[in-house]
Amino acid sequence: MELREINAFLQVAQFKSFSKAARHLGYSQAAITIQIKQLEQELDVHLFDRIGKQISLTRDGELFFEHANTIMQELAQARETLSRDRKLHGTLRIGTIESICTVLLPQVMKQYHILYPEVNVRITIDSPEILLSSLTNGTLDLVYILDQQIHDERFIKVLETPEEAVFTASSSNPFTGRQQIPLDEILSQPFILTERNASYRLMLDRYLAAREQAIRPYLSIGNTEFIIRQLIGSSSLSFLPSFTIAPEEKKGLLCALDVEQFHMQVWRQVLHHKDKWVTREMEAFFQLLRSQHH
Repeated sequence: MELREINAFLQVAQFKSFSKAARHLGYSQAAITIQIKQLEQELDVHLFDRIGKQISLTRDGELFFEHANTIMQELAQARETLSRDRKLHGTLRIGTIESICTVLLPQVMKQYHILYPEVNVRITIDSPEILLSSLTNGTLDLVYILDQQIHDERFIKVLETPEEAVFTASSSNPFTGRQQIPLDEILSQPFILTERNASYRLMLDRYLAAREQAIRPYLSIGNTEFIIRQLIGSSSLSFLPSFTIAPEEKKGLLCALDVEQFHMQVWRQVLHHKDKWVTREMEAFFQLLRSQHH
């Protein structure tokens, strides 16, 4: 039994696809198929059910999955222990949302690369729900997300910071400077919003639905920077985390609106799976975030 066979098995189990596992590992699909067959022969069990294009673990496959994960984690720990005196040179897989990636991560990653130039960083952008799922199946090392406070025993929270989600407008908008603007009046305006899977957009929709209200944007897009550029000098409004508009607020281009009896808080959170071995690359990233946070 070889480690590459075990790794191939884990990747097929996680991706539920021989072709996706092959692409991820840089092998041909035929090579992955051969490795799995060799592993099944050595174990004398059937690891996967293949029904049409659907791949799923058999009962024996599920049992072996637990042992295979343990083997690879212990191997990673051994490598980590042996490499403590060497420079960081591994891979760091980060999952985050678009707004954090656009506004907060660039400076962090620039500094991280200066400190650890040999680390290969891979950043995945998606919704918090999908990112947490990827954290669970082991395809990400850590996630940096914006959401409601997450209380889940599967995850260890490294950092947590409250953020305001605010209605925002151009500094030239008539709403700017007004106090205690009625929510109904705000909702009657033209809106550009993030897509519905954005955590703060989802929270807003739920808040309004509970009050039998709704917001109907004329434009929805997953790019925060695009929304900010569109807002400047226009009559449109948006709903964004306060940190995303902070640079434009300082320049006097955008402002947060004072809406009557409205307050919404979200949380920036950095998490990793409780069973994930914290590599030196991960710990260095956590330390950098903590230093910038303070």
